[in-house]
Amino acid sequence: MNFEAADFQRDVLDRSRTVPVVVDFWAEWCGPCKVLGPILEKLAASAEGRWELVKVDTEKYQDIAIRYNIASIPNVKLFVDGEVVDEFVGALPEYAVAEWLDRAVPGKSGPQLAEAAQLLAQGHADEAAALLEEVVSSDAGNAEAKVLLGRLIVFSDPVRAASLCRDVAKGTRFSDEANLVLECAELLAKTANPAALADSPVKNGYLDAIRSFSQQDFAAALDQMIRVLARDRTYDTEGPRKACITMFHWLGEENELTKHYRRIFGMALNG
Repeated sequence: MNFEAADFQRDVLDRSRTVPVVVDFWAEWCGPCKVLGPILEKLAASAEGRWELVKVDTEKYQDIAIRYNIASIPNVKLFVDGEVVDEFVGALPEYAVAEWLDRAVPGKSGPQLAEAAQLLAQGHADEAAALLEEVVSSDAGNAEAKVLLGRLIVFSDPVRAASLCRDVAKGTRFSDEANLVLECAELLAKTANPAALADSPVKNGYLDAIRSFSQQDFAAALDQMIRVLARDRTYDTEGPRKACITMFHWLGEENELTKHYRRIFGMALNG
């Protein structure tokens, strides 16, 4: 795939009025450019039309480099509607470039995501989920939509929630939330195959706690899981401890249940 600029006006300024264009200002003599270039090309090839890449050789197009004040390369600028809206300088690692793109490139589904967030704030979870399904269907690379939908459906369909969040790029803005959905889905899946768990005096209590979590009875889930932890913290490869931490993260550190049970959890760990 050839990303080299042929006509800056056409390939960047005019094109950016239709789709965001990422411009990589580089030169053949620039070592860091040769590190960053393949990263940008790889990400562009998998962008699924969300943005396009154009590479501008600053030796060949010195007038353009001067026009955009290119003092150091590599220099990467994002053009939208013919204007620079964001940029970075230097050879960043792939995860950092992906994070920048995730943050800087405007999504085509922005209005729908805003509407979904408003529906969630109003307590209309089913309507929000339906809207997010539309976004995921039409904008398959939208990590925000995948994570929001995964979080909404994880208790009713943990397998689907996990599949939505599994390919969210590590180190990006939504990766922590995606990992949390995956942790919850993995925990909830244990009730689907109890025979896979080792026999133990705490097995039934462990499963009961997970079932309470699946019903979103968080107080009962934490209470029971901490009781299991106090009896056998090593069960299921420290499953009770990991489950409690997952539940705390799900609720958030400022949640009153988290504050209450964190103290009891600490006592059980140290007891």
